[in-house]
Amino acid sequence: MKILEKITLIIYANIMLILSVILCLLVFGWLDISLVGDILTKIIVGDTSSKILLGLSLIFILLSIKCIFFDATSKEQIKERQGILLENESGKLMISKETIENLVNSVALNFQSAEEVTTRVELDKENNVKVFVNLIVNEEAIIKDLSANLQVKIKEKVKLATDLEVKEVNITVKKVAQKQQNVE
Repeated sequence: MKILEKITLIIYANIMLILSVILCLLVFGWLDISLVGDILTKIIVGDTSSKILLGLSLIFILLSIKCIFFDATSKEQIKERQGILLENESGKLMISKETIENLVNSVALNFQSAEEVTTRVELDKENNVKVFVNLIVNEEAIIKDLSANLQVKIKEKVKLATDLEVKEVNITVKKVAQKQQNVE
């Protein structure tokens, strides 16, 4: 978040806090509404204070419009979310998250005991890869062995194909699929 946006957010939050406290005090009857009305009238009617209030209001309106309609995400941050950008003297290579997910899915589906696989990949600024695999396995699967072998194979395959180190391979077995019996 940029410094201007942080400052704006802090000021906005403080204004909302003050207004909320004043409204609560008014609702509970601990603050006289005529007192609040008199203070607001003096602020709005006063020549200098009304110009200051108008200027602040315009600034907050413009900042609100900016925050609502314009995304502060930079192009670099968008690329980081989409994949990993590798550079060398010959040029650049973008490896998308989807590519890594498809690679992991193909590795997992090569195991006979894996019935269905869904994968999610997380990337951070240091190009660390974390893989989250959800599996549905058949009833003959030895889950402990399957997960250990799968973790090793995924790390090896991603390293071989992309030259990226996988920091974590987290596996969740969602379900054990039952064999379908033939009914005759």
